[in-house]
Amino acid sequence: MDIRNKANRIRLLSFSTPQMRAFHLSWFAFHVCFFGWFGIAPLMAVVRDDLGLTKTQIGNTIIASVAITIVVRLVIGLLCDRIGPRRAYTWLLCLGSLPVMMIGFADSFETFLMARLAIGAIGASFVITQYHSSIMFAPNVVGTANATTAGWGNLGGGTTQILMPLIFSGVLMLGVSETLGWRLAMVVPGIVLFVTGIAYYRLTQDAPNGNFDELRARGELPEATREHGALQSFAAAAKDIRVWALFLVYAACFGVELTINNIAAIYFFDTFSLNLATAGLIAGLFGLMNLFARTLGGVFSDLFARRNGLKGRVRWLFLAMLCEGIALIGFAHMEVLALAIGIMLVFSLFVQMAEGATFGVVPFINKKALGAVAGIVGAGGNAGAVAAGFLFRSESLTYQEGLFYLGVAVVVISLAALAVRFTPEVEAEEEAAYREAAGAEDTANTATPIGAR
Repeated sequence: MDIRNKANRIRLLSFSTPQMRAFHLSWFAFHVCFFGWFGIAPLMAVVRDDLGLTKTQIGNTIIASVAITIVVRLVIGLLCDRIGPRRAYTWLLCLGSLPVMMIGFADSFETFLMARLAIGAIGASFVITQYHSSIMFAPNVVGTANATTAGWGNLGGGTTQILMPLIFSGVLMLGVSETLGWRLAMVVPGIVLFVTGIAYYRLTQDAPNGNFDELRARGELPEATREHGALQSFAAAAKDIRVWALFLVYAACFGVELTINNIAAIYFFDTFSLNLATAGLIAGLFGLMNLFARTLGGVFSDLFARRNGLKGRVRWLFLAMLCEGIALIGFAHMEVLALAIGIMLVFSLFVQMAEGATFGVVPFINKKALGAVAGIVGAGGNAGAVAAGFLFRSESLTYQEGLFYLGVAVVVISLAALAVRFTPEVEAEEEAAYREAAGAEDTANTATPIGAR
């Protein structure tokens, strides 16, 4: 996919260009999706008592919330190639808002499980976010752009842990019972999702030069048929072993983050005998690291690329993954609350930097099948969460034991990053593109007065 006029700088305070509108709307939309996707997680202690759920049943709902996303992420990447990220995101947000608001009708384990399964589809929003930023930004900043939009989106996992108990408390102040309170609280993220979907359609466009249908009408983008069709695109991505290596890597970083988002509040609630609000606040700290941690992963990916090209991006990814696994093993052994919080923050830093580093590599795997590659790798995150979910549904394993085994698995999977390699021709081509984009940025910086930047 040959997209012209990509931005070679990220102007955070700008909303005037299509590139920066896509940047800000994509991270905000992903943030809101987390609000709906995991809005029920910090309320699970109340839901557990209301519906009489066992630990195994809670584990099954956690698996359900991330399992369906595997399939939807595979499809949504292909959908982006066909109809563009603007319309794909609008449909996902508006349709996804419905099960979020309707989960309040659940009155048994079975209906609650089905609701969480349906809500899980909005987790595919990540693929659209990464797709949109990948086609809007040039090679010298695409790693940072991808990491920042995803990181600020993932930040929703932290704000959700903090805001949902507060929303729940606010609903209770109206005089309703806890049984009705958690149901009414879930209406709030549903409304926000729907409104965001309408805003995305009205304020963004697919590419710097216009929407995909306009580009195809002008002959600037090939029709999504034959060799550029969805099946051909998916087949090209699926045959590439590097894609599956990144699938495993992302399973071991984003999959782990999803797992922690699901269990953190109830883990601190049960293990350290905290109240719901305090447990949610501490759990929220894990997600709040996304404010800068995932961006750092992308920044370092771009910096490593400046010195060592695509090989540098891969080496940084391996290093971040290795440190993540070691930190998770340490977190699993913490029995003092203050130490547990401290090592959790270190672990959070590396897990999110590893995510940023992963999508600092993805845009360079196969540009003609970008949607398929992003979809498969993104699905890996949810596949990892499903696999990890089985550890925490077992009555015979404590949360600490599950976290330890998960840490060991991350250390082993970090080696998969080293399987990602590029031909000398591709490395030379991307290095030239990086230098060209960086040179254009330097020229723009020189020509622009300091006060106007």
